[in-house]
Amino acid sequence: MVDDVVEALILDLLDWLSRRERTYEEVMEAWRTSCPKLPVWEDANDRGLVAQERVDGRSRVRITTAGLDLLDQRRPGTKSSTRPSTNTGLSRQSHNAPA
Repeated sequence: MVDDVVEALILDLLDWLSRRERTYEEVMEAWRTSCPKLPVWEDANDRGLVAQERVDGRSRVRITTAGLDLLDQRRPGTKSSTRPSTNTGLSRQSHNAPA
């Protein structure tokens, strides 16, 4: 049951990110949890569904192509119509990385 809850919350996170890039701080404020049974941010990050990059000295978070594909499969029609471009300069960082 917890896996179903986490998966649903990951899809909510991806839907939220598909609307626009967010700052790392904004994502952490909205999605970080101290509950080890609900590792939404950690799972999405580990699965490559979200990516972080430094832009103008700030950490930005966006949905990846893999995240958009999962969102398309599981919730057709909920994401924005524009897909972000692939940027090989993005690095996945742990949730404890400095913003």
